[in-house]
Amino acid sequence: MTDTALDSFDAVIMGGGLAGLTLAIQLRQRFGDLKVLVLERRTHPVPHAAHKVGESSVEIGAHYFDTVLGLKAHMDEAQLRKFGFRFFFSEGRSDIDNVTEIGASRYLAVPSYQIDRGIFENFLAEEAARCGVRFIDSALVRRIDLASNSENPGAPHRIEWTRGEEKHVTQARWLIDACGRAGMLKRKLGLAEPNAHDVNAVWFRIGERIAVDDWSDNAEWRERCNPQARWLSTNHFVGAGYWAWLIPLASGSHSVGIVADPKLHPLDTIDTFEKSMAWFATYQPRLYEALDGKRHLLQDFAFLKHFSHGCKQVFSGDRWAMTGEAGLFLDPFYSPGSDFIAIGNTYITDLIAQDRAGRPLEARAQVYDQLYHSFYVSTLALYQDQYPLFGDPEVLPVKVIWDYAYYWGVLAQIFFQRRLTDLTALGALKDELQHCQQLNLAVQRLMREWSASSDKSNPAVMLDQAAMPWFAELNRSLKDTLDDAAFKTRIQDSTVMLRQLAGEILARARASDPNVEAGALQALLEEKPEVPAAVAGPGAMLFAAPQVDTHA
Repeated sequence: MTDTALDSFDAVIMGGGLAGLTLAIQLRQRFGDLKVLVLERRTHPVPHAAHKVGESSVEIGAHYFDTVLGLKAHMDEAQLRKFGFRFFFSEGRSDIDNVTEIGASRYLAVPSYQIDRGIFENFLAEEAARCGVRFIDSALVRRIDLASNSENPGAPHRIEWTRGEEKHVTQARWLIDACGRAGMLKRKLGLAEPNAHDVNAVWFRIGERIAVDDWSDNAEWRERCNPQARWLSTNHFVGAGYWAWLIPLASGSHSVGIVADPKLHPLDTIDTFEKSMAWFATYQPRLYEALDGKRHLLQDFAFLKHFSHGCKQVFSGDRWAMTGEAGLFLDPFYSPGSDFIAIGNTYITDLIAQDRAGRPLEARAQVYDQLYHSFYVSTLALYQDQYPLFGDPEVLPVKVIWDYAYYWGVLAQIFFQRRLTDLTALGALKDELQHCQQLNLAVQRLMREWSASSDKSNPAVMLDQAAMPWFAELNRSLKDTLDDAAFKTRIQDSTVMLRQLAGEILARARASDPNVEAGALQALLEEKPEVPAAVAGPGAMLFAAPQVDTHA
């Protein structure tokens, strides 16, 4: 092996996947003179379709890609616009048109995308190079020596890496781990932190489109959506303890997966393609029928056990950070992965900006770490211990509405209005943000209690989110540009909205079961937080209790 000359960079990013490449682009767009090196283990270009799982994006991640990074032309031309989330209560059923469906009948205002990770990451590597990033593939990091900014201010980190037979030594003022589950910094520093969300996932790609819209010749069912393009949704086929996904890819393939609570669906019942197909035959027979004739088009198969994990710290005043799965990961339900990449990269970019301006880092890094973990805890509550109710056609539709309202009303507003790093604005809203977080935890607990006694009736109806004016407007409101006063009012209004929605959910649950345990939520609703006394309310915020559809 031969040594090369010592290199020095302002930022070295270990990992050239989605998290690392978007961070590199963001840094170069913010600082045109910043020397950025990306070390990627895989050889480029990477394959299309069967590259990485995690193809569905939601509003924060989508806005990060198309607007913050300015990649809208690529998203519109090379990826697929997503037709929202869609849920079918189709366990054991082949008659997809005769079960309860949750979804929007039309596109809502703010776009999201189905992303072919191979196409996207190849494009991002090229875009990073165009931005002036030094991108090196087939690179393996062998050793990391971290400097302590407190003990030796300004001292660089040292990274040893190889490419083929060549050995390299590089110095970095900032070192960012974006290498995914390998978690090099997390392992080195002993920062791994398990959580109590125990679920497993399997997935594979089929080299052909799966046309959900053709699963029924019922004209009324087809015409409920305009366009008639349910196949463009992230389709969830739900049952007690699990959900299965269908996600279309721009390359023409379809991604298929199962995510399951092992207490109800053990991993060893689904951990091969043949086992998964047998499982589909039992639990989702219509999906099995669609896949059975395409077995020869199988492109890959993989699984992950207990994939959800935390991390004790992701940002440091010693000029290191983690982004993406190298830090923490929640759950693919609601597709938050790219959201947390967007949030983490934004915090890292600002920390580097503070450093370049000569400002102290430690206190700000700690605050950003606390905020990031607060978002993590709030989002984890949407999933933890919730899988048993996924097959409940009475409770899950209400949960979905709440979860969207919480996401669009609070976290998405903060990101879209570029207030993530505005500590003054967030500090002024501390009470409202904490109250919303407490409401969310109490509502999630209520959902579990309610589902334990619900009727779980499954009428043939489509619960159309686009037909809820307040819901569609909440989505559209993400496009607003707000000054400081208007942003404060927006979060205060969201707090009132969530209190009203929580009250309606409590009333619905008690109408179903007068004895449902809801003490924590009731106590919160009886509080009087410092928010406006009244906001023009949207009226009844929930779907009407479903009745059996006449076409069934």
